[in-house]
Amino acid sequence: MLGNGDQAFLKTDLKGRWHEMTYGGAVSFLRRCYSRDLDGVDVAVMGVPFDNAVTYRPGTRLGPRAIRAASVQLAELKAFPWGFDPFDTLNVVDFGDVMLDPHHPETVLPAIQNQAAEIIAAGTKLLTLGGDHSIAYPLIKAHAEKHGPIALIQIDAHCDTWEDDGVAIDHGTMFARATVDGIIDPAKSTQIGLRTYNDSDHGFEILSSPWIHRHGIHAAIDIAKKRAGDAPVYVSFDIDGLDPAFAPGTGTPVAGGLASWHGLEIIRGLGELNLVGMDIVEVSPPFDTSEITALAAAHLAHDWLCVLAEKAGAKTAKVGRT
Repeated sequence: MLGNGDQAFLKTDLKGRWHEMTYGGAVSFLRRCYSRDLDGVDVAVMGVPFDNAVTYRPGTRLGPRAIRAASVQLAELKAFPWGFDPFDTLNVVDFGDVMLDPHHPETVLPAIQNQAAEIIAAGTKLLTLGGDHSIAYPLIKAHAEKHGPIALIQIDAHCDTWEDDGVAIDHGTMFARATVDGIIDPAKSTQIGLRTYNDSDHGFEILSSPWIHRHGIHAAIDIAKKRAGDAPVYVSFDIDGLDPAFAPGTGTPVAGGLASWHGLEIIRGLGELNLVGMDIVEVSPPFDTSEITALAAAHLAHDWLCVLAEKAGAKTAKVGRT
């Protein structure tokens, strides 16, 4: 019966949601309608199935599909801990995936940037599901075209500020290039969870994973917020920022990382900032176990939408101690 099931294709009203079997039906992110019509849309969710820039294990081209599939339970109940349905407030669509031609790699980054710029130009915020972390470079370029230099809040095991020749497509160098290009303001940017070494901090505030274990995640959030101030903030969440115990399905896992709850607390704690976009990257399903990495990514993306919904006026109804 119309109104029960397959809302990814059948639902025409952007607000709200209807009942659907969690284990059946057409899968989109949080069961949102697949659409390229951005009229009245607050947030578009876009997949970028690309992993040609990895330096170790591949598989992140399958990440967007896995994150969408893992999001089904989150579309079933009111959001925790807010107690609201974010889609009573936000108009969100699943924009689908950027069409890429991996056989002509020189076209990949421009394709991502152009698609992102089209969405942003419509006045729609962009939530991107990767894909390896190199995709953050064209995404940030598209955001900087509208907002100017952005403050980056990066959650990651790696700094991704190693230097390259300015031409290579590498998931470990793009933030150094973005800093040189002036599209990131490192003086307002913070890297959280790092546990690999680089000889230069490139002007970023680095809150390493051991520092967070000693001082607490909320101290890290306070520093990141104070540093960003009122600048436009882009959140780039590499799932390997989480410890491999919580995110085994990634290409370059590093021991000693953050727990899932650390990641969720970071996202939930950023509501005061001028949030302009987010990506969640480096989910590699071939190396995942029981979907726990994809599930963590889906939760993080879901909670960013909830933060936006609360900023847009959604009323919380917390029950019990949250």
